[in-house]
Amino acid sequence: MSASIDYDEVEVGTELPAQTFPVSRATLVQYAGASGDFNPIHWNETFAKAVGLPDVIAHGMFTMAEAVRVVTDWVVDPGAVVEYGVRFTKPVVVPNDATGAVIEVTGKVAAKLDDRRVRVDLVATSDGQKVLGMSRAVVQLV
Repeated sequence: MSASIDYDEVEVGTELPAQTFPVSRATLVQYAGASGDFNPIHWNETFAKAVGLPDVIAHGMFTMAEAVRVVTDWVVDPGAVVEYGVRFTKPVVVPNDATGAVIEVTGKVAAKLDDRRVRVDLVATSDGQKVLGMSRAVVQLV
């Protein structure tokens, strides 16, 4: 599969479809099993609070992965993402209730680069706070 977005048809400022990603405690336990990261700050409320956190927090890599889904869903081919990086600015706090947390992600084409690539800047927030900074993906288009 290859990217389905034509470089010549993309303009700087093009907005990608925004997405929201629900996060529950069960999601974090599943991610811990998949990633091997069983740090108790991601599943044990008592431990998380004892080390100074407001509650259980989502794994940083989980948050990062959810954010880039806006790009991979837009371009169709996850392999078209040739670079991706973020800075973690705030944790995603996941309360133990029916709603859990929500990560809201928007993306915009910030620059057209050489070799039919574009840079997409992402904004990820949870509970009204920015949780990722400098979130950028470089995507190879056709």
